Amino acid sequence: MKIILPWPDKRLSPNSRTHWKAKMGPKQKARIDASWATIAAEGFHDYEAPADGPIPVRVTFYPPDARRRDDDNAIGALKAARDGIADALDVDDSRFKSEYHFGAPEKPGRVEVEIG
Repeated sequence: MKIILPWPDKRLSPNSRTHWKAKMGPKQKARIDASWATIAAEGFHDYEAPADGPIPVRVTFYPPDARRRDDDNAIGALKAARDGIADALDVDDSRFKSEYHFGAPEKPGRVEVEIG
């Protein structure tokens, strides 16, 4: 199953100097949007998460421009969305065993998450 998410809001970056209260809205939006994107993904209704054990996840970031980005900040900015995906799949996100990649830049930026 492939889930397409928008590029994370810059306020969600661990390097953001945004007040914690100002991050609340973007975090909630990212989590809810990711949950809905998961439900809308092709194959969602046929997907059945294993009862236990790891769930393989491949994440590919397609940044909106060619600026250099730290992979750890991109991963951190995706935390709320990852929680939303876990919510939709009704699993604990600690079971996700993720691998992260960067694709070529493209406007407006996106993140592809492949489950299974």
